[in-house]
Amino acid sequence: MSGQNKVSGVVLAGGMARRMAGRDKGLLLFDNKPLVAYAVAAMAPLVDQLLISANRNQARYRQFGYAVLGDGNADFDGPLAGMLAAMRAAQNPVLLVMPCDSPLLATAHAQRLLTALTDEFDIAAAFDGQRLHPVFAAIKTGLQADLQDYLGRGERKLQSWFERQRLLKVDFSAVPEIFANINTEAELSGLERTLREQSG
Repeated sequence: MSGQNKVSGVVLAGGMARRMAGRDKGLLLFDNKPLVAYAVAAMAPLVDQLLISANRNQARYRQFGYAVLGDGNADFDGPLAGMLAAMRAAQNPVLLVMPCDSPLLATAHAQRLLTALTDEFDIAAAFDGQRLHPVFAAIKTGLQADLQDYLGRGERKLQSWFERQRLLKVDFSAVPEIFANINTEAELSGLERTLREQSG
């Protein structure tokens, strides 16, 4: 890890997982490993501070060896609240954000976001050619005050806040499959089956 990499990272695992019957998605096994482990492995080579945003089962998340942050309240205010908590804890000017439920995201994909975040922009977020994936982004932590103000007004829409900023949409249209995310038991087993078929 080069000391020049002044990047903090957060894996978002703080949601309620309503479509997963309330089960903690980050701790579900995908190909015999907890889902959150894939994001941690993808992020770790790129950051010198790694955080996990989790509002439940924090002791279990701490077993991965990194600091675990809650949103600061019991309201499950969504990914922006997790990002704000991470910005407050971040020791670096850039925060890399990844979701816990997209196991195909890799280090090389995250590196593309970091490389794209130049002085012209405050956020570099993944774009698959059709839609933005704002939970996979590189964000300048100087936006903390603006985000706190946005949430303080009762706003919760992730993409709306992103669109207010100097946003760069990073083109991942050549690999849209990497954004496969798991919200239900059927999606989990289906993605496992697809990967087995591809590798077989």
